[in-house]
Amino acid sequence: MRLSLVALLVVVTMRVAMAQSTGGETAATEVVVAAPEPKYVAPTLRDRIGRIWAPVFVDGQGPLRLVLDTGASTSALTHMAADLLALDPDRTRKVTLRGVTGTTSVPVVKVRKLEIGDFLTENQRIILVDDAFGGADGVLATRALHDRRIVVEFRKDRIEITRSKGQVAPPGFATIPVRFDRQVPWVDAYVGPVKVKALIDTGAQQTLGNLALRTALLEARRRGLDPRNEDVIGVTGEVQEGVNLAVPPIRLGDVRVQNARINFLNLHIFGHWRMLDEPALLIGMDVIGVLDTFILDYRRRELQLRTRAN
Repeated sequence: MRLSLVALLVVVTMRVAMAQSTGGETAATEVVVAAPEPKYVAPTLRDRIGRIWAPVFVDGQGPLRLVLDTGASTSALTHMAADLLALDPDRTRKVTLRGVTGTTSVPVVKVRKLEIGDFLTENQRIILVDDAFGGADGVLATRALHDRRIVVEFRKDRIEITRSKGQVAPPGFATIPVRFDRQVPWVDAYVGPVKVKALIDTGAQQTLGNLALRTALLEARRRGLDPRNEDVIGVTGEVQEGVNLAVPPIRLGDVRVQNARINFLNLHIFGHWRMLDEPALLIGMDVIGVLDTFILDYRRRELQLRTRAN
């Protein structure tokens, strides 16, 4: 069995946050709002490398800080978090985890309940990883929220998860159609004049492009500035070397992100997706996080984005 956890992760010291804070760190707080439909609202929740945190209860314990990861096909806990919850891994079974930089064999653990506010998922198998980085206790794959609407308001530090009613975007929002391929959301985007297939990955710190995109930009005479070598460290622990370049504006529909940088390399995961020969992009939180509001509506298959006012 093969699972994908597509998140760019940078090695940092890990901190585990449970129901009580330790070492001066404040535990995440959950706020449940009464509504006709299940609704979950909580403060955001940015980890030290800019990703979105969601407070999650596992078998009634927690909350744990899990990275909300649109690029992951399965949820994960760190070994340290699983030990604190007294969750025993299945010693008879391992699965192959495919990350951005490589693959590895990892154990799995059964959990009876995974709760996000009023949302409840039962009888789940969750993989165990050595580190989720940035202080997180693990990763929450949004595939479990397949009929939901996720709203993140960065300026208000607020995340909301509701059952999607198929509502249209509010006034002032740009809308971008989403395709779900390999269980993760893809959109059409542009980097300068070059059209790319882009994965929206809230679990990634940084935006990554393949070498085909870099070649296309050079051929369009949009030469990157200030090149610098930069390694990518994946959840499997393997490292790939990239070249980080300033690029023309990244466009998602009517939304333009200026002064962006892309780390160019032929990631292992690009090869797995057979996307080495055409321009491809993994859009991380360095781009998503400059927005005012980010909405992913799974039922409408749509991104709804609002930029920050100048």
